[in-house]
Amino acid sequence: MPDMHTQSDLEAGLLALVGPRGMLLGLDAEAYCTDWRGLYHGATPAVIRPANTDEVAAIVRFCAERRIAIVPQGGNTSMVGGATPSADGTQIVLSLSRMTAIRALDPADLTLTVEAGLPWKRAQDAAAEAGCLLPLSISSEGTAQVGGILSANAGGNTTIRYGNARELVLGLEVVLPDGQVIHGLRSLRKDNTGYNLRGLFVGAEGTLGIITAAVLKLAPALRDRVTALCTLPTADAATTLFRAFQAADQGAVQAFEYMSGAGMDLVLHHIDGTTLPVEPALHYALIELGSPREAAGLRTMMEAVLERALEDGLVLDAALAESEAQRQALWRLREEHSEAQKRDGASVKNDVSVPPSRVPALIQQATAACAALIPGIRAAPFGHLGDGNIHFNLLAPPGMEGAAFLGRSHDIMDCVNQVVRELDGSFSAEHGVGQLKTDMMEAWRGGAELSAMRRIKAALDPAGIMNPGKVLPA
Repeated sequence: MPDMHTQSDLEAGLLALVGPRGMLLGLDAEAYCTDWRGLYHGATPAVIRPANTDEVAAIVRFCAERRIAIVPQGGNTSMVGGATPSADGTQIVLSLSRMTAIRALDPADLTLTVEAGLPWKRAQDAAAEAGCLLPLSISSEGTAQVGGILSANAGGNTTIRYGNARELVLGLEVVLPDGQVIHGLRSLRKDNTGYNLRGLFVGAEGTLGIITAAVLKLAPALRDRVTALCTLPTADAATTLFRAFQAADQGAVQAFEYMSGAGMDLVLHHIDGTTLPVEPALHYALIELGSPREAAGLRTMMEAVLERALEDGLVLDAALAESEAQRQALWRLREEHSEAQKRDGASVKNDVSVPPSRVPALIQQATAACAALIPGIRAAPFGHLGDGNIHFNLLAPPGMEGAAFLGRSHDIMDCVNQVVRELDGSFSAEHGVGQLKTDMMEAWRGGAELSAMRRIKAALDPAGIMNPGKVLPA
């Protein structure tokens, strides 16, 4: 922590740049220093809340001249501690929460230009009001902000159809670690002029610069949509059912989500108002079909595929949403998995991906491996089966202290990751690396790949002030 004189000078200098509304100190700043999962508890001399891009640039220049580290923060929903400052109290938190403007919305070109602090749900609502769809959907979209979602290259439930966040970005405005501003808010579909810089900053987790605004790609609004929850006898049946829907109409598959019986039981136990419209089972699939065409025949298609699956024994039971309220109720069973697991106690989260066809092998082999490591451990996997991204989460055995279980976190993650590696997967699918998984980078992305990342970081941020301790191993 800086001494009082230095601290006073720091506060005075930053206050001059952003004014009283733009600075939080002491107890007001503490909420910004702990991550959503409660794994990391940092400290900061100040939380700075700029009102516009010019103020962001001025803050970055001020900090660069003094080699003060900056931790950019959006909605603070990171699962890997990617937006939490260090515990030594030397890093300032730069919150984009005041930068919430919708700068432009063009239904003809299907583009939306927004500032980085805008909550994703508000961006979705703005698109919907214009008869469009901002397709990326995640459970934290009411809190997560545009800048954080792009910085993490978030995925979510509709990746199977629209891609991750990176595929939705046409242009970016970014403040570099020296305070220069890249004015790249172009809405062009084709712009083949030099390096793809926007692709570099999306997914960099704030280590290369601060995204302040973006041009996002919209899609036509859905005019026909049907949602179903199914129970299945095995995880293999889920992948077979997924292929059946792909064969019927790949372009109509909006989402295909897998949930385990253990995970569903936690939701029903911990989340008030949730009910199960099908008979309980060990495996569940939530399927959503969508089309911008009215009366696209999706319900007929859904019923036909499920009828065949029931006859073949791939599906045990199914319930179709008959209203928007029922659709929301089905999706709540999926979206509340993380919250339910948090309420149940200590858990170790693995955001992993494998080729979609290998998801059943991942579930089976990782469950067995973790049970051998810690007898009684409870596996509650769920996630995006359609794109191979499974959140292979594990909860403490009954009677085991939470602290003791979390003390085995890296043993458990290594156990899961060994299976993931054998199945040609990745240890980080959509949550990023943050500070939780930096120790894995050498083994998984070492050699020339990690060396190239280090050179990029050194070229853009030679002083190392931008979100230090995240992504790259020390």
